[in-house]
Amino acid sequence: MASLSAAISRSSSSPCFPPPNPNTASLSHHRNIFHSQCRAFPLSRPSLFLRKGLTLPPGRESSSTRICASVADVSLNLSVEEKQLPKGDTWSVHKFGGTCVGTSQRIKNVADIIIKDDSERKLVVVSAMSKVTDMMYDLINKAQSRDENYVAALDVVLEKHTQTAHDLLDGDHLASFLSQLHQDINNLKAMLRAIYIAGHATESFTDFVVGHGELWSAQMLSLVIRKLVTSCFPFGTEQNGVDCKWMDTREVLIVNPTSSNQVDPDYSLSQEGLEKWYSLNPAKVIIATGFIASTPQNIPTTLKRDGSDFSAAIMGALFRARQVTIWTDVDGVFSADPRKVSEAVILKTLSYQEAWEMSYFGANVLHPRTIIPVMRYGIPIIIRNIFNLSAPGTKICHPSVIEDEDKQDLQNFVKGFATIDNLALVNVEGTGMAGVPGTASAIFGAVKDVGANVIMISQASSEHSVCFAVPEKEVKAVAEALQSRFRQALDAGRLSQVAVVPNCSILAAVGQKMASTPGVSATLFNALAKASINVRAIAQGCSEYNITVVIKREDCIKALRAVHSRFYLSRTTIAMGIIGPGLIGSTLLDQLRDQASVLKEEFNIDLRVMGIISSKSMLLSESGIDLARWRELRDEKGEVANLDKFVHHVHGNHFIPNTAIVDCTSDSIIAGHYNDWLRKGIHVVTPNKKANSGPLDQYLSLRALQRQSYTHYFYEATVGAGLPIISTLRGLLETGDRILQIEGIFSGTLSYIFNNFKDGRAFSEVVAEAKEAGYTEPDPRDDLSGTDVARKVIILARESGLKLELSDIPVESLVPEPLRDCASAQEFMQQLPKFDQLLSKKQEEAENAGEVLRYVGVVDVTNKKGTVELRRYKKDHPFAHLSGSDNIIAFTTRRYQNQPLIVRGPGAGAQVTAGGIFSDILRLASYLGAPS
Repeated sequence: MASLSAAISRSSSSPCFPPPNPNTASLSHHRNIFHSQCRAFPLSRPSLFLRKGLTLPPGRESSSTRICASVADVSLNLSVEEKQLPKGDTWSVHKFGGTCVGTSQRIKNVADIIIKDDSERKLVVVSAMSKVTDMMYDLINKAQSRDENYVAALDVVLEKHTQTAHDLLDGDHLASFLSQLHQDINNLKAMLRAIYIAGHATESFTDFVVGHGELWSAQMLSLVIRKLVTSCFPFGTEQNGVDCKWMDTREVLIVNPTSSNQVDPDYSLSQEGLEKWYSLNPAKVIIATGFIASTPQNIPTTLKRDGSDFSAAIMGALFRARQVTIWTDVDGVFSADPRKVSEAVILKTLSYQEAWEMSYFGANVLHPRTIIPVMRYGIPIIIRNIFNLSAPGTKICHPSVIEDEDKQDLQNFVKGFATIDNLALVNVEGTGMAGVPGTASAIFGAVKDVGANVIMISQASSEHSVCFAVPEKEVKAVAEALQSRFRQALDAGRLSQVAVVPNCSILAAVGQKMASTPGVSATLFNALAKASINVRAIAQGCSEYNITVVIKREDCIKALRAVHSRFYLSRTTIAMGIIGPGLIGSTLLDQLRDQASVLKEEFNIDLRVMGIISSKSMLLSESGIDLARWRELRDEKGEVANLDKFVHHVHGNHFIPNTAIVDCTSDSIIAGHYNDWLRKGIHVVTPNKKANSGPLDQYLSLRALQRQSYTHYFYEATVGAGLPIISTLRGLLETGDRILQIEGIFSGTLSYIFNNFKDGRAFSEVVAEAKEAGYTEPDPRDDLSGTDVARKVIILARESGLKLELSDIPVESLVPEPLRDCASAQEFMQQLPKFDQLLSKKQEEAENAGEVLRYVGVVDVTNKKGTVELRRYKKDHPFAHLSGSDNIIAFTTRRYQNQPLIVRGPGAGAQVTAGGIFSDILRLASYLGAPS
């Protein structure tokens, strides 16, 4: 391969090239070679030579002075005092990234922001225009791969900047910039041609080429500011206190390359360079190039990716500025990745250490090295959105400032969450590790030898095992290195295994002093547990700034949403899916609508209905359905009902970790899904009796699953609608009482019928009245058969510990046997009067005995049986004093043996049943952490 120096010697298109070996050539050897480069940077290179005490090449003084005067200087008559570099709070530093200067209009916006900043002195660091740095790297790649398209690609770069200059500038400003631009392009063409011939580009040549984007954007911005100020102040800028110059930071920033593809600033040399530059170029507004710098040997280099932020931070430290503002396209630093957590919030403040930790774990904040220069002097960094000037942004500063501004609470201790994906966990374990010096050194020495990056380390205090996380692409080499290094120990049994756990992710919680705050760690792990997230490894530094956990990659987003929801949403945010928006379901939706804001504001409970499904259609939402318009939205945006899709959407496609399905149907097929939903971590709330009164093994499975997990199953409304029957029974059992008997009127329909079956009225007449009032099912036989009461009896029997099937409960049906096969409810109602005599006789006999008829269900726990039948009670009995559709249940227990515990109230109607379901939802919220 031809060498680059040979290629340069063969190229005759231009004499201006960097030295053949810029990494080793002496500064004196550079002088004539960089003569041509100075033509590309007439405003900067002469002063760079002066700083090193070198003589300028012949003819350079006059041309440099002419261009300097036309491009950079706004004011030439400056006092001696103004030439001294002032430091301190009079300076504010701004940094604008490529997106901020991506178009001519955006460059105008940047100029406007700078002019309106009322700081006494301003230094502005700019990146290359959007995509230009990538375009410059592409030029290098094309040239060294001998792709002749590099010429056309360079023309695209030229056209982009030419068009932008025409949009922004005119007159002498435009002419001087375009002249300089074309000189630079010609020099680049010659250099790229040499690289094309050699088929190789050194790092120094690459850095020199890619740095041009910053030079061009800085020059254009300085000229735009001059133009805008001149238009506002036609008598000149000096008289109005606004002088503006641009700085090629290669004259000022001196850095030393490191072995890790990074650079370390030399603050001493950089400070010297800045003072000399300012003595020659005093100004109150300085537009500086980001990203580029020089080595101590005066070789152009870059600060690598994200270098413009680093440039701004270094400049802020050199000037001892009041603050450094980083302008981006987001409103500030988010509490989590908004692409993964849609309700991530903008953080008002971060400490330097918090920002450092979050950036290390992948948060789009700042590169950790950006924070180091300003942290030395306590200079705050402000992250702001150039496209939303009304947003105050995020302030990164010293913790003491944050403590003064924010009252500390649990949320302030945990500022944000970040994740790293595509990791593997390596576990080295064995009894031979305990107490053996040098084991850890040997492990990580082997890892270092293969060049792998260790992300996290965790070791048990028993010293029996060490585990650490590495990028998944490096884990094979790490495992092989460890197997080789410890082969003898493995064969001898001193080490039991070197195991690899693939497909892992890291979740980090970051916050100031959070580890020393009681309850933070517990809250974090509780949130993960309730979202059914298994933690594989934990690491926590004594610096108290982060807690790191390793989890399955497939659980990463769910875990991130779970912990973020726990700390940043309400204490209890629940995504709900409502099945069956019929009479009861729609009433529940209306109650949720009316109470939602009160629950959120006063009780910190956030209930979000993510989906509503009926037998034919469903309505889904990503963030929560507007319950004031759910009927209208269902008509507009409803889709064909698909229960699997519905459940997947409610449970898996959003940021809320807690999910509840509310089944408002009486469908046994829907009830058959409960077990599967609970296993998936979905809570179930229902008035549907089919699951708990169905096959005994199904009921026992549901109850066992509920006890073994963090998933909850609530069904209060299955027995008493809105009455606390199940909870009362559980309270008695959990406090050690023993149930002897439960007896009650469990049907609001039958309660209404027998409360009004008196004074000689016919039974069929009362049934017709109840049907007309809406108390009965569309077919009254469903109520009169007693099956519904039997289901409630079997539920209470099972809750009391009896293992009974529904078929074990004898039921006295009130439907005359000849009418049980009627084709329709209408036919049944027409035929019912023919059978009034039988019940009228029973009612008359009871009346004559001073008693009343009541249709009751009985759970006889002592004798392990249950019944449903029509019974007679004395008129002074509690069951005799009901009105309307009230239910009444009497608990006879060891404590309440002489005087049973009575629960009484409305047992039917959409409002009370929906209220009972709502109460269960709030009970779920309480279990999940809502305040009581």
